[in-house]
Amino acid sequence: MSDDRMGRRLELAAPGALTRVRLRLAEGEQPAPGAGELLLRVAACAVCRTDLQLVTGDLPAHRLPIVPGHQVVGHVVALGAGVTGWAIGERAGVPWVADVDGTCQACRAGRENLCPAARFTGWDRDGGFADYVTAAADHVYQLPSSFGDVEAAPLLCGGIIGYRALKVSGIEPGGRLGLFGFGASARLAIQVARHWGCEVAVFTRSDVERQRAEALGAAWVGGYAEQPPAPLDAAVTFAPAGSVVAAALATLARGATLAINAIHLDAMPAFDYDLLWWERGIRSVANFTRHDGREFLDLAQRIPLQTDAQQFPLADALEALKRLRAGSLEGTAVLVP
Repeated sequence: MSDDRMGRRLELAAPGALTRVRLRLAEGEQPAPGAGELLLRVAACAVCRTDLQLVTGDLPAHRLPIVPGHQVVGHVVALGAGVTGWAIGERAGVPWVADVDGTCQACRAGRENLCPAARFTGWDRDGGFADYVTAAADHVYQLPSSFGDVEAAPLLCGGIIGYRALKVSGIEPGGRLGLFGFGASARLAIQVARHWGCEVAVFTRSDVERQRAEALGAAWVGGYAEQPPAPLDAAVTFAPAGSVVAAALATLARGATLAINAIHLDAMPAFDYDLLWWERGIRSVANFTRHDGREFLDLAQRIPLQTDAQQFPLADALEALKRLRAGSLEGTAVLVP
């Protein structure tokens, strides 16, 4: 582009099947940051399964047209009125949770992830499938310098939400943990769990994912219907299928918790109460707090976590989504404008 004031964006006008949906490439003047906002030039935006569910309509649209993308790494090019603590040129990470009201009972209790008025990047406000994005300055993150732009992008949703899922599951250091599904979020979660000294069992249908799990330190790998060598102290499901929930319950020890790391499941099947008895529990994982994000990014730097990325130009976002659905990505898809 010859004019730095101009920028491209991919707009979703109507969700639908990937064979028919179109992400319209539009160009116009860069957006202006409002009060309390930053304007970032996007350096990288990782593609999440939630983006896929929004594009296909599995998640109902909040606003159309919308620019998807909520794992955004960018560099500050303008400050909105009242912004402090940020400078032009600094790098920032834009996450899924765009803003909260800060006044509701959930926010006052430190549970802003449950705020009824929360808005989300790429769902309520335009996201990072673009050259430029605006974001609330108090909801973006300073990023560890040890991660490059492309490497940092997958941390901003898959990483943080996977970390929260581990906490929700109640897994203790050294415990036996099950991970059901082994996509981008699980590949980061296993590294955290191994850092905590956990013995990790991974359940997946994919031979490629089984090999990745073993390479990242899984003590056991198998299919969803298989039983690990010993009952699990906690488990997390990443697969967006309700049938996996019942399979995971069958692997738990008495008193263990299953955390469901998904914003959308295809359906929840009926299952025998015996799977839930003995004080086994099921908890959903809903978004994350800014404290979760800061805590995780600090831990990611200290471990340090390995992120894997397969880069796509901005115009190939639909192809990245198709490969995500097909399970044919070599790593996390990352759009690089």
